[in-house]
Amino acid sequence: MTATRRLVTVPPTAAVPDPVPLELPGRGRTVVTDVGPRDAPALVLLHSVACTGLLTWYPALDRLARDHRVVVFDQRWHGQGIRSPEFRLADCAADVTAVADALGLEEFALAGYSMGGMVAQLVAHAEPERVTGLVLCSTASNFRRGLRQRVALDVFGRTLRQLREHVKAPVVPAAPLRRVEDYRWGLREFRSTTPWEIAVAVDEIGRFDSTPWLHTLRLPTAVVVTARDRFIAPDHQRSLARRIPGAATYEVPAGHAACVLAADRWVPALLTAVHSV
Repeated sequence: MTATRRLVTVPPTAAVPDPVPLELPGRGRTVVTDVGPRDAPALVLLHSVACTGLLTWYPALDRLARDHRVVVFDQRWHGQGIRSPEFRLADCAADVTAVADALGLEEFALAGYSMGGMVAQLVAHAEPERVTGLVLCSTASNFRRGLRQRVALDVFGRTLRQLREHVKAPVVPAAPLRRVEDYRWGLREFRSTTPWEIAVAVDEIGRFDSTPWLHTLRLPTAVVVTARDRFIAPDHQRSLARRIPGAATYEVPAGHAACVLAADRWVPALLTAVHSV
């Protein structure tokens, strides 16, 4: 009997590099992945809520590192990132500058996904002389308080359950071990941030609002819209692009987890957006 249950494709994880610890004086310790030519333009990648740096960006890492020095790290309260008494997006933004200082990056472009896109906006606003370009993915200028924590947690919870289901029961009996290991790696990355930490982060995201100052940004910007997103409405993503002078928009027919679960469509759009800035 042939199984009919669809297997969500997860990109291979065999080549994902191991992150290394990085001390940020006066702030704490995180882990960082720093790949690509040292003399290439620097690109700092900021991950989604409920994820780690590598879980969000690993499908695109190799391609981005061909032309950039790419830096990925776990933001505070996520994965192996800094633990602090409180979680604030303003502290996350200051962590980005601290990571850049620790690695000797005087100038850098930023790409942020979901929560990371909000952090990227804050950094671009605070450090206009250092941020050379901005790529904002699956994010918005505010979260709209009507989209509550339970909705956000449900989206990520369904994704997590989907990954767990396919680890336990691959679609075909003879599924290669490597494919199962890909799902297990993703599951471990998800589990490295607790549900309570995710809930606190989502509550903080709900307070974010960059609309009063977005129009003051004067740097090359691209917005990658996930057009089937049920977490951050596509219209809110498009509104973000309209508020930033000269921002280009690239659309991907996929949902909020497109960075991994629709990487075949999302990565090409990301690469185009990065090269445009």
